[in-house]
Amino acid sequence: MDSSGLYLDVTDFAHSTPAWVQSAFEFWTEYGLFVFGALFISVWWRSRGARDPRTAALALLAPLATALAYVASELVKSSVDEERPCRAVAGAAASLVTCPATGDWSFPSNHSVIAGAAAVVLALAVPRLALLTVPLALLMAFSRVFVGVHYPHDVAMGLLLGASLAPLAVLALTGPTAKVVTAVRAGGGRAAVLITGPGPAR
Repeated sequence: MDSSGLYLDVTDFAHSTPAWVQSAFEFWTEYGLFVFGALFISVWWRSRGARDPRTAALALLAPLATALAYVASELVKSSVDEERPCRAVAGAAASLVTCPATGDWSFPSNHSVIAGAAAVVLALAVPRLALLTVPLALLMAFSRVFVGVHYPHDVAMGLLLGASLAPLAVLALTGPTAKVVTAVRAGGGRAAVLITGPGPAR
């Protein structure tokens, strides 16, 4: 799999953009995942008052499933050992952010895995969020190529891996988790109900 030609096209384009555009992409690629973290918290908090325990289950499972997709990504990354393009591609412009050290392999892109996973599981929890999360995930993936630390195939596979594994985990675990939520709410334990929410006001 060789997408070095497209990598060169994107990174050359990146260096032709104004400094403020480069700075914006540098900021997004470093800190953009925190937006997904904030959305996880918001969706979880909103779910605490939902009548249907599946709503709370989906919100609770979203970050867990994303973490599982990340673990899977790390397993693939450690077995492929693909060097970063910012070191491997001859004639490439310098990356806009520091090129990760050797041993921090390139395939797949963990950022893209997390973004792809988060985008889909958040949309499963709150469908209208797809209008926000999917573009943000695509922007995260593109930013990893733009700043020069990943090949296009790294981010494409990262998105695919995250967007397929995480939803499968959520769909498999939603039923059992909803039963746990129902039991916790019925038990009324303060600490547990703090996590699952008390459900709708009676």
